[in-house]
Amino acid sequence: MKIDDIAKIAKVSKSAVSLALNGKPGVSQETRERILKIAEKHDYNPRPFSKAHNNNKSKIFRFVACTHTGIITDQYQSQSFFMELINNIDQSITSKGYSLIISSINVDSLEQEITNLEKQQRSSGILMLGTNLTEEQIKAVAKLQPNLVVLDTCFETLDVSFIVMNNALGAYQAGEYLVGLGHKKIGYVESNSRMYNFNMRKRGFQKVISENNLIIKPEHIFQMSPTDVSVQEAFKQSILNLKGNLPTALFCECDYMAISVIKTLNELNLNVPEDISVIGFDNITESKIISPELTTIHVKKDKISSLAVEKLTREIDHNEDVKMKIFVDTELIVRKSCCSQTEHEKRD
Repeated sequence: MKIDDIAKIAKVSKSAVSLALNGKPGVSQETRERILKIAEKHDYNPRPFSKAHNNNKSKIFRFVACTHTGIITDQYQSQSFFMELINNIDQSITSKGYSLIISSINVDSLEQEITNLEKQQRSSGILMLGTNLTEEQIKAVAKLQPNLVVLDTCFETLDVSFIVMNNALGAYQAGEYLVGLGHKKIGYVESNSRMYNFNMRKRGFQKVISENNLIIKPEHIFQMSPTDVSVQEAFKQSILNLKGNLPTALFCECDYMAISVIKTLNELNLNVPEDISVIGFDNITESKIISPELTTIHVKKDKISSLAVEKLTREIDHNEDVKMKIFVDTELIVRKSCCSQTEHEKRD
C-alpha cells in the first residue's frame, strides 16, 4: 500500500494524504479521518521522512485554498474541479524537486493565517486558488510572499501573475454551439454567488447572443447554487410558472448547475435534450456520469497547473520578476445533452 493507493481510494490528492498522515493542517477533519481509516485498514506503514523535509532550505510550494460559504467550501477537495487541479499541480512539481503543502484558510482571516503559516514553515512560493478573493486580499498575500501565482481568477491591474481559463471564450463557444443548432429561445442559468469566472462567462455568452441578434428573456434567466448538486426547488417552480413559454436550450455557468438542472427537469418529466437542451462549463468527472452525458466546455486544468508550476519555479529559481496574465483557451465537448431546434420541433 502506497500513498498513491490511499489517495485513489479516498479520492483525494497525494498531498492531502501526506498532510493527514502527518497530522498537518490543510485538510478537513472529515477527510483526515477517512484517510486514517483507509491507512489503518490496509496496514499502511509510512517511510520515515528524510531530513530534507525538515530542512528549512527545502524547496516548498504552498497551495492555498481560501474557503468561503457558497463557492469554495471546507470540502473543496471532494469537488472534482479542485481535486483534478491539485492532482495536476502535484504531478507537475514532482520533476522540479519541490514538496507540496496544501493549506486551507478561512477567507475572513486570510492575511493573518498566511502570516502564521509562513512563520511556522517558510515556503519558496505560493500557488493560490483565488476563485473568491478580492483584489485587496491578493495584494496583501503578495506582500507576504512575493513569489506568488494566482489561479482561477484575474485582476489585470495587480502586479501579480495570474493563470486562468479563458472564461469568456468558453461561454462564447457554448453560445455559438447552441445558435448553430438553431436555438433562438435560449435561457441562462447563473450562480447566485458572483465571482470573476462567472462574470466573464456571462460577458462571453451575452456577446454571442448579441452578435446573432437574439435576446435572453428576463423570465428565462434563472439563479441557483453553484455547488449544491440536487433538485433545485426555486428553479423547479420557475419552470412550472413558464408553462408553454419554456426555452429550448439552457446554458449553465458550471457543470454542477447543469447537473442540477437535468435532475430538476427529470423530476418535472421534461426530457433532456428532447424538451430542453442543456450545456455546462468545466467538464468535471460527473459530466460523463449524468444521464444524458453532459455537453460542456472543457477547462484544461492540466495545462493551467503546469503553467503555474513553471512560472512559480522561474520566479524562485531564476529570480524572474516579470509578472504575467495567462489565459488558457477552452474547448467544446459535445455529448448527448443537446439537440437541434429542428429535433425539438419534431417532438412538438
